[in-house]
Amino acid sequence: MLSDILLAVDCGDVAALILLDLSAASDTVDYEISLQRLQITYSISDIAHRWFRSYLLDRSQYVRIGTSCSSVIDLICGVPQGSVLGPVLFILSTAGLISLIESHGLTPHLYANDTQVYGLFPASNVDAFSAKLTACSCAVASWMQSNRLRLNSDKTEVMWCAMTRCEHQLPRSPLLVDGTPMNPVQSVCNLGIFVDADLVFLCEPPSERSLKINLFAGIMISVRHWYDTNSAILGRLCGTG
Repeated sequence: MLSDILLAVDCGDVAALILLDLSAASDTVDYEISLQRLQITYSISDIAHRWFRSYLLDRSQYVRIGTSCSSVIDLICGVPQGSVLGPVLFILSTAGLISLIESHGLTPHLYANDTQVYGLFPASNVDAFSAKLTACSCAVASWMQSNRLRLNSDKTEVMWCAMTRCEHQLPRSPLLVDGTPMNPVQSVCNLGIFVDADLVFLCEPPSERSLKINLFAGIMISVRHWYDTNSAILGRLCGTG
């Protein structure tokens, strides 16, 4: 994904990346919908389907704190995160997003409960592509709602990538994601890797890096009267500082 964006930007095109956030992703997987999809979409039937059915249905849970226990409730959704089948069932339940996103001329990238949507386009066609991104995000939100998944618009992020000479052509207005205006961000965390709009890989969030720089600058200012700058530079050059 990032290599596609980098190559497109190097060729003078503009890229847009949307990182969708699902609220309590594994806790919202609906049992009946999942069982129907296993049978209709993946042709899992007979003994195998009954096995999945016995695993999902008739589940219950309660909360215990010390010696106190809550009442037992029956579950109609949610898969155990620490199980082997849990992530598999979640992936199977969200696989329909791939064809939906591709139908809008965009490229999906799904890994576990992380869903990214990106697209590449000429810098001269920004407005039309922005409308395509909005239509796709609305379709994704509607699909998630019909499948009882929840898109968290507050944590969904949008980042535009372009060369410096093309930045003036990027949209100025927020991008609508599920009816919520999203202002573009300058950096995102994608699968644990921080990337900024210039496609520079960072080992930490820019905010933390700025905080460390400011902290170091404050320390240097506070000791400037006690430290001979010329001696420090000479010592560093000689390998003794």
